[in-house]
Amino acid sequence: MKFISVLFLAALPVSAATISQWNFNSTTDDLTPGTGSSAPSTGTGTAATLSSTTPSFSSGGANGGSSDPNTTDDSGWGITSFPAATSSDLTAGVQFLIDTTGYDSITVGYDIRHSNSASRYEAVQYTLNGSTWTTASFFAGAAGDTWFNNRSIDLSAISGASNNPNFGFRIVSAFESTATGSGAASYIASNTGSAYATTGTWRFDMVTVSGTVIPEPASALLGSLGVLALLRRRR
Repeated sequence: MKFISVLFLAALPVSAATISQWNFNSTTDDLTPGTGSSAPSTGTGTAATLSSTTPSFSSGGANGGSSDPNTTDDSGWGITSFPAATSSDLTAGVQFLIDTTGYDSITVGYDIRHSNSASRYEAVQYTLNGSTWTTASFFAGAAGDTWFNNRSIDLSAISGASNNPNFGFRIVSAFESTATGSGAASYIASNTGSAYATTGTWRFDMVTVSGTVIPEPASALLGSLGVLALLRRRR
């Protein structure tokens, strides 16, 4: 029974670790939420806007606030200048490229705030080669001036997302018909009763890519040798 217990413990999954994270706060705390950085706060990677969108920094604590634990310098990364209501579906938003070498069971998470006139629907897409994109999930922000925290996408079933120097994901605005399979072939506003506008904004915070560390061959061999030693002692 002791041997079985040891094997069970050895088979337990490794806890998830943060590979890269963006909190968009200033590199040095300056107590000014309107300033920030698009460089990763943890790990490495690149963040960029897509299509016509333009970025700015503003408070991540407004309208209920993001999940950022920093309450003195909590900045969010906002984008505006979205496409016209009936054009450029799944093209405008933000993109993050991250090297997942050494990690598997990849997950992606983020906080987002929708303004009243911003696109209600967002698509999360991933790439395994840095250029070809596949939609993993759609989300709806069916309220304006509201933070939707801890959006999460589990990509552990996508084997190519693991141990990949060319992994990335992006969050882009989606037509209602694209996101739901029905409705308008256009963007619709987050706030019911508001009209979609290209000047609407999305604001991001706590963008995080996580995974489990892939054991090095030497560590795996050491574990196997330990089990074999236990077997021999039990004979």
